[in-house]
Amino acid sequence: MKTYSVAIVEDHVLLSQAIGGLVDSFDRFKVSYLCKNGKELITRLEENSNTPDIVLMDINMPLMNGIETTTWVTEHFPNIDVLGLSIEEDERTIIQMLRAGAKGYLMKDVEKSVLEMALNEVTTNGFYHSKHVTNILIGSLNGKGNSGTKLKENEIAFMKLVCTEMTYKQIADQMCLSPKTIDGYRDALFEKLSVKNRIGLVIYAIKNKIYLP
Repeated sequence: MKTYSVAIVEDHVLLSQAIGGLVDSFDRFKVSYLCKNGKELITRLEENSNTPDIVLMDINMPLMNGIETTTWVTEHFPNIDVLGLSIEEDERTIIQMLRAGAKGYLMKDVEKSVLEMALNEVTTNGFYHSKHVTNILIGSLNGKGNSGTKLKENEIAFMKLVCTEMTYKQIADQMCLSPKTIDGYRDALFEKLSVKNRIGLVIYAIKNKIYLP
């Protein structure tokens, strides 16, 4: 049975050690090293110091935060799977992490069994998102979404803009359409793609290569 290596990037030392202890207790996973911030992780990776299979990434850290670090890892080490691990649960932060290339997002108060499940899902399916973030993502990320749905040209253009930090009003201005029309696009795609929120649209766009992080 293959053992997967995990790096933990977390600026709170005691919490980092506690998470490391949990990961080391799982049968298929072993902690490679702990880093206090993104810059420390980058230094480790550039030194070719035991490149991990998975990185558990905090969001709010000094020197280099989780979103910036995930963007760098995705560009330079695309074979490393990043899982966000944070207390942040707002939609904007989650979308930023997904756009940066994160393969999943977990809350720090997650149960031990869910953390192990998330690590296993990432190694087998490539993606994982906890129910705390949104229930609808689980079906989509495990290949149960409507990946074969044909989208119109204007819907694809809208989807690409949804993956940015623009508000819906700014998207309307960009597409030279009224906010009401944009709301109609959004609601129609929610129904067509069986998603319930903007995060679901972003996940669909990334998974189906409409948007490439």
